Amino acid sequence: MRIRTQALKPLVAFGLLLLLPLISQAQKATIQRLDGSRISVQKIEQLVLALMDSAKVPGLALAILEDNKVRYVKTFGYRNVQKRLPLEPQTAMYAASFSKAVFAYLVMQLVQEGALDLDKPLYQYLDKPLPEIKDYQDLATDERWKQITARMALTHTTGLPNWRWIEPDEKLRFRFAPGAQYWYSGEGLQLLQIVVEKITRKGLLQLGEERVFKPLGMTRTSYIWQPTFEQNYAIGYMEDGKAVPKEKRDEAQAAGSMETTITDYATFMAAVMQGKGLTPKAKQEMVRAQVAIPFKAQFGPLATVSTDENKAIKLAYGLGWGVFESPYGPAYFKEGHDDGWENHSVAFSDQKKGLVIMSNSSNADKLFKELLEKILGDTATPWRWENYVPYNYSGK
Repeated sequence: MRIRTQALKPLVAFGLLLLLPLISQAQKATIQRLDGSRISVQKIEQLVLALMDSAKVPGLALAILEDNKVRYVKTFGYRNVQKRLPLEPQTAMYAASFSKAVFAYLVMQLVQEGALDLDKPLYQYLDKPLPEIKDYQDLATDERWKQITARMALTHTTGLPNWRWIEPDEKLRFRFAPGAQYWYSGEGLQLLQIVVEKITRKGLLQLGEERVFKPLGMTRTSYIWQPTFEQNYAIGYMEDGKAVPKEKRDEAQAAGSMETTITDYATFMAAVMQGKGLTPKAKQEMVRAQVAIPFKAQFGPLATVSTDENKAIKLAYGLGWGVFESPYGPAYFKEGHDDGWENHSVAFSDQKKGLVIMSNSSNADKLFKELLEKILGDTATPWRWENYVPYNYSGK
């Protein structure tokens, strides 16, 4: 039986409609870099696997953002090497100092509501002198605590150390005058947390849920360990591959207790990039340069050694985020480090592009420079200051 050509036309048209989604997916199988060039998803995945193998990284999670939206999420390797359990997009991972970026976002909501003044001395929000509060007795003989503001805490200029337990006697003391210079300090963020909880009459756990995680749909993120994480969580690994005992934190700490997933944190990054939950003024205040960073390294003995290495990119700190200038406009970033964990995130405002990397390996930061360059085309990130020295680096 001969079928008329006219009768075939609707069938052909219908077939083409069915093919359109496949064609669209094929076209989207590339990522546009900052300079406009493109890299295929297949090439990205080959690159990640090759680098992980070379640097002995057991697990790595990647999220790419385009047009201020989550464009791509992929996980590689294992969340538990011994049990051969795969790292997945919903695997709970230790966020480390990603916690600080979420806290800064939360604080800026209080600022825009008029509940907190960035430049009002923090002690004025308290009902008793700071040295009378538990854990702050060490400051009783140094009244410079009266100078500390929320802006100083968020820009890491309180003069307090990163953590008191790093000190030989484990006592809290000022290393620099408040406001004098950049000096990364988890202690400063913890002090601000006390004030925020006093102002709101709510704990950070509740504030995080109400103001960030629930509104953004971050269903597997919390400032403390949750029972739901038990079903799917990652174990951290040191440089030699030794597993780090999983710490299931039960105290919410603004500076670093958060557990999250690559899916949830990419969602948070997209929200920040879009300005969700913040007025344009508050968002701009958060990610603008507020204090210059003229030092060789973020941590360690070089953290106070002056240099001009990052002068060209105008390396600085905003409110809870590091910032720099690139050939493609301003960028803001936040990283997170701990034994067995390495995380990095960066967003380029003008280009509306970003990248989030999370890993359960202390070796992962040795891959960050190459991943940023080859996936995003980011050659401006201050990798030496971040100590993101490549595993195969032989230069100076």
